[in-house]
Amino acid sequence: MPKRRTLSVALIGTKFMGRAHSNAWRQAPRFFDLPADIQMAAICGRDRAETRRAAKTLDWERAVYNWKAIVADPTIDIVDICTPNDSHAEIAIAAADAGKAILCEKPLARNVTEARRMAEAVKRTRVANMVCFNYRRVPAIALAKQMIAAGEIGDRVYHFRARYAQDWIAGEKFPMVWRLQSKVAGSGALGDIGAHIIDLARFLVGEIAGVSAVNETFVKRRLTKNRSYAKVDVDDAVSVVGKFKNGAMLNLEATRFAHGRKNQLSFEINGSRGSLTFDLEKMNRLRFYDAKDPAHARGFRDIIVTEPNHPYIKNWWPAGHIIGYEHSFVDTIADFVNALVTRKRIQPDFADGLKTQRVLDLIQRAAH
Repeated sequence: MPKRRTLSVALIGTKFMGRAHSNAWRQAPRFFDLPADIQMAAICGRDRAETRRAAKTLDWERAVYNWKAIVADPTIDIVDICTPNDSHAEIAIAAADAGKAILCEKPLARNVTEARRMAEAVKRTRVANMVCFNYRRVPAIALAKQMIAAGEIGDRVYHFRARYAQDWIAGEKFPMVWRLQSKVAGSGALGDIGAHIIDLARFLVGEIAGVSAVNETFVKRRLTKNRSYAKVDVDDAVSVVGKFKNGAMLNLEATRFAHGRKNQLSFEINGSRGSLTFDLEKMNRLRFYDAKDPAHARGFRDIIVTEPNHPYIKNWWPAGHIIGYEHSFVDTIADFVNALVTRKRIQPDFADGLKTQRVLDLIQRAAH
Protein backbone atom coordinates (compact mmCIF):
# COMPACT_ATOMS: atom_id res chain seq x y z
CA MET A 1 0.00 0.00 0.00
CA PRO A 2 1.54 3.36 -1.04
CA LYS A 3 2.44 5.78 1.73
CA ARG A 4 -0.12 8.55 2.23
CA ARG A 5 1.10 11.92 1.00
CA THR A 6 1.69 14.82 3.38
CA LEU A 7 1.47 18.39 2.11
CA SER A 8 3.60 20.92 3.97
CA VAL A 9 2.00 24.37 4.08
CA ALA A 10 3.51 27.78 4.84
CA LEU A 11 1.27 30.81 5.33
CA ILE A 12 2.55 34.34 4.79
CA GLY A 13 0.56 36.90 6.78
CA THR A 14 -0.59 36.92 10.40
CA LYS A 15 -3.56 39.27 10.61
CA PHE A 16 -7.25 38.97 9.59
CA MET A 17 -6.86 36.74 6.54
CA GLY A 18 -3.94 34.91 8.11
CA ARG A 19 -6.22 33.92 10.98
CA ALA A 20 -9.05 32.90 8.62
CA HIS A 21 -6.75 30.74 6.49
CA SER A 22 -5.02 29.24 9.55
CA ASN A 23 -8.37 28.07 10.88
CA ALA A 24 -9.22 26.60 7.48
CA TRP A 25 -5.97 24.62 7.18
CA ARG A 26 -6.52 23.28 10.69
CA GLN A 27 -10.17 22.32 10.20
CA ALA A 28 -10.22 21.01 6.61
CA PRO A 29 -8.67 17.59 7.45
CA ARG A 30 -11.05 17.23 10.38
CA PHE A 31 -14.25 17.68 8.39
CA PHE A 32 -13.31 16.62 4.84
CA ASP A 33 -11.90 13.29 3.67
CA LEU A 34 -8.81 14.79 2.04
CA PRO A 35 -6.50 12.74 -0.20
CA ALA A 36 -3.43 13.97 1.72
CA ASP A 37 -2.43 14.89 5.23
CA ILE A 38 -1.76 18.55 6.06
CA GLN A 39 1.34 19.75 7.90
CA MET A 40 0.98 23.35 9.11
CA ALA A 41 4.72 23.89 8.87
CA ALA A 42 5.30 27.64 9.13
CA ILE A 43 3.69 31.04 9.41
CA CYS A 44 5.60 34.10 8.22
CA GLY A 45 5.36 37.74 9.27
CA ARG A 46 7.60 40.78 9.61
CA ASP A 47 6.85 41.48 13.28
CA ARG A 48 8.80 38.83 15.18
CA ALA A 49 6.83 38.94 18.42
CA GLU A 50 3.47 38.96 16.64
CA THR A 51 4.53 36.10 14.34
CA ARG A 52 5.68 33.98 17.29
CA ARG A 53 2.33 34.58 18.99
CA ALA A 54 0.50 33.67 15.78
CA ALA A 55 2.47 30.44 15.41
CA LYS A 56 1.52 29.45 18.95
CA THR A 57 -2.15 30.45 18.93
CA LEU A 58 -2.93 29.38 15.34
CA ASP A 59 -1.12 26.01 15.58
CA TRP A 60 1.78 26.53 13.17
CA GLU A 61 4.96 24.57 13.87
CA ARG A 62 7.34 27.49 13.56
CA ALA A 63 7.56 31.23 12.97
CA VAL A 64 9.52 32.65 10.02
CA TYR A 65 10.27 36.34 9.49
CA ASN A 66 11.21 36.57 5.81
CA TRP A 67 8.99 35.22 3.04
CA LYS A 68 12.04 34.49 0.89
CA ALA A 69 13.07 31.83 3.41
CA ILE A 70 9.68 30.19 2.91
CA VAL A 71 10.07 30.13 -0.87
CA ALA A 72 13.61 28.77 -0.62
CA ASP A 73 12.63 25.94 1.76
CA PRO A 74 12.54 22.67 -0.25
CA THR A 75 10.28 21.01 2.33
CA ILE A 76 7.38 23.44 1.70
CA ASP A 77 4.79 22.23 -0.83
CA ILE A 78 2.18 25.02 -0.62
CA VAL A 79 2.59 28.77 -0.13
CA ASP A 80 -0.54 30.58 1.09
CA ILE A 81 -0.32 34.36 0.51
CA CYS A 82 -2.33 36.53 2.93
CA THR A 83 -0.29 39.74 2.69
CA PRO A 84 -1.30 43.24 1.54
CA ASN A 85 -1.84 43.48 -2.21
CA ASP A 86 1.48 45.12 -3.10
CA SER A 87 3.45 41.96 -2.30
CA HIS A 88 1.22 39.36 -3.98
CA ALA A 89 3.01 39.40 -7.33
CA GLU A 90 6.58 39.22 -6.02
CA ILE A 91 5.84 36.39 -3.60
CA ALA A 92 3.68 34.38 -6.01
CA ILE A 93 6.13 34.58 -8.91
CA ALA A 94 9.03 33.53 -6.67
CA ALA A 95 6.96 30.67 -5.25
CA ALA A 96 5.99 29.51 -8.73
CA ASP A 97 9.63 29.55 -9.85
CA ALA A 98 10.45 27.43 -6.79
CA GLY A 99 7.80 24.88 -7.79
CA LYS A 100 5.37 25.58 -4.95
CA ALA A 101 1.60 25.28 -5.21
CA ILE A 102 0.07 28.69 -4.45
CA LEU A 103 -3.09 29.94 -2.80
CA CYS A 104 -3.40 33.74 -2.94
CA GLU A 105 -5.87 36.08 -1.30
CA LYS A 106 -7.96 38.37 -3.47
CA PRO A 107 -7.65 40.58 -5.38
CA LEU A 108 -4.92 38.72 -7.25
CA ALA A 109 -2.84 41.91 -7.62
CA ARG A 110 -2.93 45.71 -7.65
CA ASN A 111 -3.34 45.93 -11.42
CA VAL A 112 -3.55 43.97 -14.66
CA THR A 113 0.20 44.10 -15.31
CA GLU A 114 0.98 42.34 -12.03
CA ALA A 115 -1.87 39.87 -12.41
CA ARG A 116 -0.72 38.97 -15.92
CA ARG A 117 2.82 38.30 -14.71
CA MET A 118 1.45 36.05 -11.97
CA ALA A 119 -0.76 34.13 -14.39
CA GLU A 120 2.13 33.71 -16.82
CA ALA A 121 4.41 32.47 -14.01
CA VAL A 122 2.09 29.68 -12.87
CA LYS A 123 1.36 28.71 -16.47
CA ARG A 124 5.09 28.52 -17.25
CA THR A 125 5.94 26.49 -14.16
CA ARG A 126 2.72 24.42 -14.16
CA VAL A 127 2.21 24.72 -10.43
CA ALA A 128 -1.23 24.41 -8.87
CA ASN A 129 -2.68 27.85 -8.19
CA MET A 130 -5.87 29.39 -6.82
CA VAL A 131 -7.28 32.80 -5.86
CA CYS A 132 -9.22 32.77 -2.59
CA PHE A 133 -12.59 34.10 -3.69
CA ASN A 134 -14.10 32.19 -0.79
CA TYR A 135 -17.71 33.26 -1.36
CA ARG A 136 -17.97 30.82 -4.29
CA ARG A 137 -17.87 28.13 -1.57
CA VAL A 138 -20.77 29.49 0.50
CA PRO A 139 -23.30 26.63 0.15
CA ALA A 140 -26.21 28.94 -0.79
CA ILE A 141 -24.14 30.58 -3.55
CA ALA A 142 -22.91 27.22 -4.81
CA LEU A 143 -26.55 26.07 -4.87
CA ALA A 144 -27.52 29.18 -6.86
CA LYS A 145 -24.85 28.23 -9.41
CA GLN A 146 -26.34 24.73 -9.70
CA MET A 147 -29.88 26.06 -10.08
CA ILE A 148 -28.88 28.54 -12.78
CA ALA A 149 -26.99 25.83 -14.67
CA ALA A 150 -30.04 23.55 -14.44
CA GLY A 151 -32.28 26.24 -15.95
CA GLU A 152 -34.38 26.71 -12.82
CA ILE A 153 -34.62 30.48 -13.36
CA GLY A 154 -34.94 30.01 -17.13
CA ASP A 155 -32.69 29.62 -20.13
CA ARG A 156 -31.82 33.31 -20.14
CA VAL A 157 -30.59 35.68 -17.41
CA TYR A 158 -31.87 39.25 -17.65
CA HIS A 159 -30.33 41.01 -14.64
CA PHE A 160 -27.55 40.60 -12.11
CA ARG A 161 -27.60 43.20 -9.33
CA ALA A 162 -25.14 43.07 -6.45
CA ARG A 163 -24.14 45.29 -3.56
CA TYR A 164 -21.28 44.84 -1.13
CA ALA A 165 -21.61 47.35 1.70
CA GLN A 166 -19.55 47.95 4.83
CA ASP A 167 -19.14 50.90 7.20
CA TRP A 168 -15.77 50.41 8.89
CA ILE A 169 -14.16 53.60 7.48
CA ALA A 170 -17.30 55.74 7.33
CA GLY A 171 -16.20 57.90 10.25
CA GLU A 172 -14.03 60.84 9.22
CA LYS A 173 -11.71 60.27 12.19
CA PHE A 174 -10.81 56.73 11.12
CA PRO A 175 -7.00 56.70 10.67
CA MET A 176 -4.97 56.00 7.55
CA VAL A 177 -4.43 52.29 6.83
CA TRP A 178 -2.87 50.46 3.89
CA ARG A 179 -6.25 49.75 2.31
CA LEU A 180 -6.61 53.50 1.70
CA GLN A 181 -3.33 53.83 -0.21
CA SER A 182 -3.23 52.99 -3.92
CA LYS A 183 0.49 52.12 -3.84
CA VAL A 184 -0.35 49.20 -1.55
CA ALA A 185 -3.99 48.33 -2.27
CA GLY A 186 -4.32 49.27 -5.95
CA SER A 187 -7.88 50.49 -5.43
CA GLY A 188 -10.26 51.05 -2.54
CA ALA A 189 -13.72 49.57 -2.06
CA LEU A 190 -13.52 48.41 -5.67
CA GLY A 191 -10.64 45.97 -5.20
CA ASP A 192 -11.26 45.21 -1.54
CA ILE A 193 -14.91 44.14 -1.68
CA GLY A 194 -16.02 44.94 -5.23
CA ALA A 195 -13.69 42.21 -6.49
CA HIS A 196 -15.88 39.66 -4.71
CA ILE A 197 -19.09 40.67 -6.47
CA ILE A 198 -17.31 40.90 -9.83
CA ASP A 199 -16.04 37.36 -9.31
CA LEU A 200 -19.55 36.21 -8.37
CA ALA A 201 -21.03 37.95 -11.41
CA ARG A 202 -18.62 36.04 -13.64
CA PHE A 203 -19.12 32.79 -11.70
CA LEU A 204 -22.93 32.90 -11.74
CA VAL A 205 -23.80 34.67 -15.01
CA GLY A 206 -20.80 34.92 -17.36
CA GLU A 207 -18.09 37.18 -18.68
CA ILE A 208 -18.60 40.95 -18.62
CA ALA A 209 -18.56 42.79 -21.95
CA GLY A 210 -18.46 46.46 -20.93
CA VAL A 211 -19.15 48.90 -18.11
CA SER A 212 -19.82 52.49 -17.17
CA ALA A 213 -18.87 53.61 -13.66
CA VAL A 214 -18.63 56.42 -11.16
CA ASN A 215 -16.66 56.49 -7.93
CA GLU A 216 -16.08 58.86 -5.04
CA THR A 217 -13.64 59.42 -2.20
CA PHE A 218 -15.72 60.97 0.57
CA VAL A 219 -12.89 61.60 3.03
CA LYS A 220 -9.89 62.99 1.17
CA ARG A 221 -7.35 62.96 4.03
CA ARG A 222 -6.72 60.66 6.99
CA LEU A 223 -4.59 60.98 10.09
CA THR A 224 -1.43 58.84 10.09
CA LYS A 225 0.38 57.20 13.01
CA ASN A 226 2.77 60.13 13.27
CA ARG A 227 -0.20 62.53 13.66
CA SER A 228 0.13 64.11 10.23
CA TYR A 229 -2.45 63.99 7.45
CA ALA A 230 -2.05 61.94 4.28
CA LYS A 231 -4.09 61.93 1.10
CA VAL A 232 -6.55 59.10 0.49
CA ASP A 233 -6.03 58.20 -3.16
CA VAL A 234 -8.42 55.27 -3.55
CA ASP A 235 -12.20 55.11 -3.97
CA ASP A 236 -14.49 54.93 -0.94
CA ALA A 237 -17.41 53.80 -3.11
CA VAL A 238 -18.07 52.79 -6.70
CA SER A 239 -21.23 52.22 -8.74
CA VAL A 240 -21.21 50.25 -11.99
CA VAL A 241 -23.68 49.54 -14.78
CA GLY A 242 -22.82 47.30 -17.68
CA LYS A 243 -23.63 44.26 -19.75
CA PHE A 244 -22.53 40.66 -19.90
CA LYS A 245 -21.44 39.03 -23.13
CA ASN A 246 -24.64 36.96 -23.02
CA GLY A 247 -26.75 40.15 -23.04
CA ALA A 248 -27.69 40.22 -19.35
CA MET A 249 -27.65 43.58 -17.58
CA LEU A 250 -25.15 44.29 -14.80
CA ASN A 251 -25.55 46.61 -11.80
CA LEU A 252 -22.93 46.66 -9.02
CA GLU A 253 -22.18 48.81 -5.99
CA ALA A 254 -19.28 48.56 -3.54
CA THR A 255 -19.04 50.95 -0.61
CA ARG A 256 -17.34 51.17 2.77
CA PHE A 257 -19.53 54.15 3.74
CA ALA A 258 -22.86 52.45 4.46
CA HIS A 259 -23.58 53.00 8.17
CA GLY A 260 -25.11 49.90 9.72
CA ARG A 261 -23.83 47.55 7.02
CA LYS A 262 -21.01 45.54 8.55
CA ASN A 263 -20.47 42.96 5.83
CA GLN A 264 -23.50 42.87 3.56
CA LEU A 265 -22.92 41.11 0.27
CA SER A 266 -26.26 40.76 -1.50
CA PHE A 267 -27.36 39.95 -5.03
CA GLU A 268 -30.48 39.35 -7.09
CA ILE A 269 -30.55 37.45 -10.37
CA ASN A 270 -33.63 37.66 -12.63
CA GLY A 271 -34.13 35.11 -15.37
CA SER A 272 -36.75 34.23 -17.96
CA ARG A 273 -38.49 31.82 -15.56
CA GLY A 274 -37.65 33.07 -12.08
CA SER A 275 -35.33 34.86 -9.70
CA LEU A 276 -32.77 34.17 -6.98
CA THR A 277 -31.71 36.49 -4.15
CA PHE A 278 -29.01 36.16 -1.50
CA ASP A 279 -27.71 38.18 1.44
CA LEU A 280 -24.49 37.20 3.21
CA GLU A 281 -25.89 38.52 6.50
CA LYS A 282 -28.42 35.65 6.16
CA MET A 283 -25.95 33.31 4.53
CA ASN A 284 -27.77 30.02 5.12
CA ARG A 285 -30.78 31.19 3.05
CA LEU A 286 -31.27 31.38 -0.70
CA ARG A 287 -34.54 32.93 -1.88
CA PHE A 288 -36.14 31.55 -5.06
CA TYR A 289 -39.11 32.75 -7.12
CA ASP A 290 -40.51 30.37 -9.75
CA ALA A 291 -42.81 32.08 -12.27
CA LYS A 292 -44.17 28.66 -13.26
CA ASP A 293 -45.76 28.12 -9.86
CA PRO A 294 -49.60 28.32 -9.83
CA ALA A 295 -50.70 31.96 -9.73
CA HIS A 296 -52.27 31.59 -6.27
CA ALA A 297 -49.01 30.21 -4.79
CA ARG A 298 -46.39 32.47 -6.35
CA GLY A 299 -43.91 34.26 -4.15
CA PHE A 300 -40.32 34.10 -3.01
CA ARG A 301 -39.63 30.97 -1.01
CA ASP A 302 -36.77 30.56 1.47
CA ILE A 303 -34.46 27.64 0.80
CA ILE A 304 -32.65 26.90 4.06
CA VAL A 305 -29.36 25.60 2.68
CA THR A 306 -28.49 23.11 5.42
CA GLU A 307 -29.55 19.78 3.91
CA PRO A 308 -26.98 17.01 3.29
CA ASN A 309 -27.63 17.20 -0.48
CA HIS A 310 -26.74 20.91 -0.57
CA PRO A 311 -23.18 21.83 -1.62
CA TYR A 312 -20.56 21.17 1.11
CA ILE A 313 -23.13 20.69 3.88
CA LYS A 314 -22.67 16.92 4.28
CA ASN A 315 -19.21 17.66 5.70
CA TRP A 316 -20.62 19.84 8.47
CA TRP A 317 -23.66 19.50 10.73
CA PRO A 318 -27.11 17.82 10.65
CA ALA A 319 -29.90 19.52 8.71
CA GLY A 320 -30.96 22.85 10.16
CA HIS A 321 -27.67 23.48 11.96
CA ILE A 322 -26.35 26.62 10.31
CA ILE A 323 -22.78 27.38 9.29
CA GLY A 324 -20.86 30.68 9.22
CA TYR A 325 -18.28 32.84 7.46
CA GLU A 326 -15.29 30.72 8.45
CA HIS A 327 -16.72 27.61 6.81
CA SER A 328 -16.34 29.12 3.32
CA PHE A 329 -12.56 29.17 3.82
CA VAL A 330 -12.51 25.55 4.99
CA ASP A 331 -14.55 24.54 1.92
CA THR A 332 -12.04 26.46 -0.24
CA ILE A 333 -9.01 24.73 1.30
CA ALA A 334 -10.65 21.32 0.88
CA ASP A 335 -11.31 21.95 -2.81
CA PHE A 336 -7.76 23.25 -3.27
CA VAL A 337 -6.17 20.16 -1.72
CA ASN A 338 -8.43 17.76 -3.63
CA ALA A 339 -7.65 19.43 -6.95
CA LEU A 340 -3.92 19.65 -6.21
CA VAL A 341 -3.59 15.95 -5.42
CA THR A 342 -5.81 14.75 -8.29
CA ARG A 343 -4.18 17.24 -10.69
CA LYS A 344 -7.51 18.74 -11.69
CA ARG A 345 -8.02 22.40 -12.55
CA ILE A 346 -8.74 24.55 -9.52
CA GLN A 347 -11.21 27.41 -9.86
CA PRO A 348 -10.86 30.30 -9.55
CA ASP A 349 -7.22 30.01 -10.62
CA PHE A 350 -4.80 32.82 -11.49
CA ALA A 351 -6.14 32.96 -15.06
CA ASP A 352 -9.57 33.53 -13.53
CA GLY A 353 -8.14 36.13 -11.17
CA LEU A 354 -6.61 37.93 -14.15
CA LYS A 355 -10.05 38.14 -15.80
CA THR A 356 -11.51 39.72 -12.68
CA GLN A 357 -8.53 42.08 -12.50
CA ARG A 358 -9.24 43.20 -16.07
CA VAL A 359 -12.80 44.08 -15.07
CA LEU A 360 -11.48 46.02 -12.05
CA ASP A 361 -9.17 47.94 -14.38
CA LEU A 362 -12.01 48.56 -16.83
CA ILE A 363 -14.17 49.99 -14.03
CA GLN A 364 -11.38 52.25 -12.78
CA ARG A 365 -10.80 53.65 -16.25
CA ALA A 366 -14.53 54.13 -16.82
CA ALA A 367 -14.91 55.97 -13.51
CA HIS A 368 -12.01 58.30 -14.31
